[in-house]
Amino acid sequence: MRERWAEVERAARLEVMSKSKSSGKPSTHRSTSKGGANKAPLPPDPESLLGYAKLLKLRSLAESTQADYLRYVRRIATRHGGDPAGLDEAQVREHLLHLKEAHGYSPSAMRTAVSALSGYYNQHLGRDWKLFDLVSSPSAKTLPMVLTREEVARLFSVVRTPRFLTIFRFIYACGLRIGEAVQLEVGDLRIKGRVRIRLAKGQKDREVPVPPAILQELREYWKTHRHPKFIFPGVGRGWRDGVSSPAALAATSEPMGVGSIQTCMRLAVAAARLPKGTVVHTLRHSYATHMLEEGVSIRLISAYLGHARIETTLVYLHLTVVNEASARDAIARILPPRPALASSVQVTHLLPPTSK
Repeated sequence: MRERWAEVERAARLEVMSKSKSSGKPSTHRSTSKGGANKAPLPPDPESLLGYAKLLKLRSLAESTQADYLRYVRRIATRHGGDPAGLDEAQVREHLLHLKEAHGYSPSAMRTAVSALSGYYNQHLGRDWKLFDLVSSPSAKTLPMVLTREEVARLFSVVRTPRFLTIFRFIYACGLRIGEAVQLEVGDLRIKGRVRIRLAKGQKDREVPVPPAILQELREYWKTHRHPKFIFPGVGRGWRDGVSSPAALAATSEPMGVGSIQTCMRLAVAAARLPKGTVVHTLRHSYATHMLEEGVSIRLISAYLGHARIETTLVYLHLTVVNEASARDAIARILPPRPALASSVQVTHLLPPTSK
């Protein structure tokens, strides 16, 4: 077990060695240039791609979405060895087919690729290609993974590092996405009984109820480093010594990286013997399902989760054991008692006449 948690610590210390997934900004640590990710310099972007990057900023897309779109356009540029603005519709169609068949892109990845290339060619370059309307990549309708309450407690019991335990409990208690949790700021805890989630999916703020116990845990963890901005700062520059000192945590400019949190979850899932496929986002699904089981309105849960459409939240109705039991009990209560049946001779007069 010690070896497993040592791996978690090593992953956490590597947060500063690569680009932060939570902030989208590159690490400022001087050791980054020594890593394998920067061995071969990338060719400069063509003018058409620089213009597309400006368009994406004007559309106010999330930084991660902008980065994904630019990466997909760079991919087709690299494959064809030049400015992708010179490609025709048939070449782009062939490229999409290549991504799907040769690389086995998932439906979600294919939809992102289509959106990226459609924005580049149709919106930015002014093409009027019908190709992007014809590509269809529907996802399978699967139910999300949900842990039982006992499994959630078992997960927490095996996590030994305070920052990981605190953020796992926070994510579950408020039904958050991992990117929302790591961005939590000191000022977000100043609303009584609630926590403010800033610039979540769709660039929307929302407020979520937070249990007093979790609020206390967040404050106690913050006191261990007293970062002026983040509740969960990155490990800072103390990773070389194997320990992130409070001073190093307080001085870092980035929040905790999501990679180390995901690594900790993977090891905790194995240690707690949880179902295969359990990830950090499973805590969010479990929150929604358990709230429904406690009788909380689905409209409230939808608002707490930050769903734009309540139909997205309705999937949790299929996962609620208590709701199924309540439905069976309700049907049993409203069902009239079965009448005693008389003999067939006595009820023949109730049957419709037979045709001759």
